[in-house]
Amino acid sequence: MRELHPDLDGLMTMPVAALNSAFDPFYPAGDQWYWRADFVETIPDEAIEKHVEWAEKMPTWKSTMHLYPIDGAAQRLGPTDTPWGYRNANWGSVMAGVDSDPANVDAIGAWSRGYHEALHPYSAGGAYVNMMMEEGQDRVEASYGENYERLAKIKAKYDPANLFHVNQNIRPAS
Repeated sequence: MRELHPDLDGLMTMPVAALNSAFDPFYPAGDQWYWRADFVETIPDEAIEKHVEWAEKMPTWKSTMHLYPIDGAAQRLGPTDTPWGYRNANWGSVMAGVDSDPANVDAIGAWSRGYHEALHPYSAGGAYVNMMMEEGQDRVEASYGENYERLAKIKAKYDPANLFHVNQNIRPAS
């Protein structure tokens, strides 16, 4: 990476707390956020063109797209060994519209949704649920894939009244 002479060089050993707070000065408490996410297996040229197109439409300087590698150890388990089944994915992508001004909430939401919709056809189908907004139950089910039914049965056993529902909810099986 250093051979590319990056403008910012944060490659170093650091405590987890330092890593987790590294961007706090840029993204302080109170910022408005709108997220969309997907798992991605491959990134064809057409998808790269879409990323460039949407980068040029960023509504604020804080808006961003993260692409997290999730290969390696994550792919050593089978798709039904844990609740997370996208063992074929190589990346997790996140489109995040961000701004400190509440007046821009519509713009950052529209950008995140539009960007996601443009790239979703190149995705594996689901997303990391902690990086999803209110996107509907179909999207939650897609994110757990073939594991959803088993998780719904577990939810029915331990939370039949669906007390824990303020999230990307697994609904109890009936």
